[in-house]
Amino acid sequence: MTSNASHKLAQLQAIFREMDQALVAYSGGIDSTLVAKVAHDVLGASALAVTANSPSLMPEDFIDAKSQAAAMGIAHQVVETHEMENEQYTANPVNRCYFCKSELHDTLRPLADQLGYPYVVDGLNADDLQDYRPGIAAAKERGVRSPLAEVGITKLEVRELSKQLGLPWWDKPSQPCLSSRFPYGELITTAKLHRVGRAERYLRDLGYRNLRVRSDGETARIELMPEEIQEFVTKINLPALVEAFQDLGFTYVTLDLEGYRSGKLNRVLSAVGS
Repeated sequence: MTSNASHKLAQLQAIFREMDQALVAYSGGIDSTLVAKVAHDVLGASALAVTANSPSLMPEDFIDAKSQAAAMGIAHQVVETHEMENEQYTANPVNRCYFCKSELHDTLRPLADQLGYPYVVDGLNADDLQDYRPGIAAAKERGVRSPLAEVGITKLEVRELSKQLGLPWWDKPSQPCLSSRFPYGELITTAKLHRVGRAERYLRDLGYRNLRVRSDGETARIELMPEEIQEFVTKINLPALVEAFQDLGFTYVTLDLEGYRSGKLNRVLSAVGS
């Protein structure tokens, strides 16, 4: 571990020692997993991880969250969130994430109060502050703290620290909610979320890890790591893949030749602002 990362870990641990008790908004992703790990190491039974289950979370990721929490030994609870009942969310405006995080923390804050946890913390890291993340405002409005961002821990440092702390999932690909697969303005439905989730599961079963299936109307646009594209085209049974995606309800299946880029759908925001 580098001296800088070691220093930041000490700062992170100090934050939790000052809290005494903390409820962690725990998705099972590597960021919130690191937060849960450190919270549990420092606070023991006074740390609680809570996972919100909803159609926008892939079932496999929900299973991972439960198994990872059990492996770390942190107390874990599951709540149901209902963002899909909010038309402001399903209309998929550019600030969709604001309504998602509002629903999440309007669920977690009362639970924390009921159980006697004075702090709710999330897995926001320092790099997230550089991206368009309207959900950050919703969390701040509800008093949520972001220890990784407070300390200045980047995504790369999250992985470094996770590896050094012995977390087997330190290199787990980022997996934002399934609603992020849709262009702004396209109505989000539970059926569409299931469709895109099953399409990504199909590709993961073929051995691909860092990927997205972007859903644009009736078209599925596959994004893979740029260095994997040529092999994909020559190795994969493309007619079988197309048939599988059409069975899921897509009409067209395309491959993005640029490859996977996190936050690619936010480019339209830059274009509008320029």
